[in-house]
Amino acid sequence: MPLYFTKHFIAVPTEFKLRNNTGCSWKVTVKLMNGRVTLDQGWATYAAVHQIKTGYMVMFKLLTPNSLKVIIFDDDGIEVVNKCGKHDEAFAAKE
Repeated sequence: MPLYFTKHFIAVPTEFKLRNNTGCSWKVTVKLMNGRVTLDQGWATYAAVHQIKTGYMVMFKLLTPNSLKVIIFDDDGIEVVNKCGKHDEAFAAKE
């Protein structure tokens, strides 16, 4: 996460709820690494379930202090629409 993005927080949360374009939610933990805020536990599974590939662009929009909207674009710049699939129970966010 770019450092300038963290200026929007009084304190960076330890967990984010990611929401995709169909309203599904997923939780990931946040970790400070080498002076940068990174998405940690849950992100690799999220990326695999949502089939994010090399060359794709992932855009994050801050919705609330602990939730982000995630929009995924394929390598042609077309938005990828993912239906809610079977999420790993450890990381699927409860509504």
